[in-house]
Amino acid sequence: MDLKARAEELLGRPIAKLRRFTDTSEFMSLEPGDILELGNGLYLLKGVEYEGRFGLDDEPKHWVKRGVDMATGEPKIIKLVFHEEFDLPIGAIKVRCYRSPAKESRILELVKDRPQFMHGLAVVDSAGNQVRILERIQGHPLNQELDPLKMTHQAYFETMLKGLLVKLVEAFQAIAFLHAHQERHGDIRRDHLFVETGSGQFRWIDFDYNFEFRESPYGLDLFGLGNVLCYVVGRGIPDLHDLKRNRPEVLERLDTGDLSLVIPNRVFNLRKVYPHLPERLNLVLMHFAAASEVFYESVEEILADLLPALDDLPG
Repeated sequence: MDLKARAEELLGRPIAKLRRFTDTSEFMSLEPGDILELGNGLYLLKGVEYEGRFGLDDEPKHWVKRGVDMATGEPKIIKLVFHEEFDLPIGAIKVRCYRSPAKESRILELVKDRPQFMHGLAVVDSAGNQVRILERIQGHPLNQELDPLKMTHQAYFETMLKGLLVKLVEAFQAIAFLHAHQERHGDIRRDHLFVETGSGQFRWIDFDYNFEFRESPYGLDLFGLGNVLCYVVGRGIPDLHDLKRNRPEVLERLDTGDLSLVIPNRVFNLRKVYPHLPERLNLVLMHFAAASEVFYESVEEILADLLPALDDLPG
């Protein structure tokens, strides 16, 4: 293979000087047109991935590259090693969170035959870095599917909610599978749950965060599932600022116990916002609210309450 000619073909422009790397440690210096030699493959870099967080401008993730397999032409996402740590407050508790490429590598192997997850392989570069080469999912994050909907919540409740929750149950069961194998997703968010084009399959992405939460070994995953559930049920999670601007009468019905334990400006007692929601479904959400005295300790406990609540929904 004429590597330079193949790289120019895949990149769509001339390359002044072809650069090849087997060590990905200095990921900030890697540029479009560079070639990574990883395992038995050659991968051409085409750019970096971006991540936007709920209305914020997209930010470049310089350790996550857009690439292409030079042998097949298939697009890939190439995640390089980047370490960071931070504390996340959960009520009065601080949970230590950190990136773990090794954990994501283990999970990729664990879920390689399960359609509810992103797929890929992990390889070790010449410097010992665990690089993850991921298949690109054809689809969009869940929030990009629901946010543009132009209908009242009542219409959404009557026509779409039950079908979405049936798919969400399968996604929750996939997280239970991880926990059964003593693994955690680590960063459960609505933009980390993709809806695959065509099949409509819900698929989890991004497994490289881990956390230390002695009081509840899987607790951060469970709170993440609560946020995703509240988002789907409410077609967005109402917050105090939006309610003050658009529905000030709702604020008169709320107290601090109706709000999220983790993000206290978000409303989890959705029946006070949307009275047409059934009580049993709302009670599931209330386990994640500040007023709750009993919190879920497993995905199975969430599903034990959520599955019967689906019977109360139209459709």
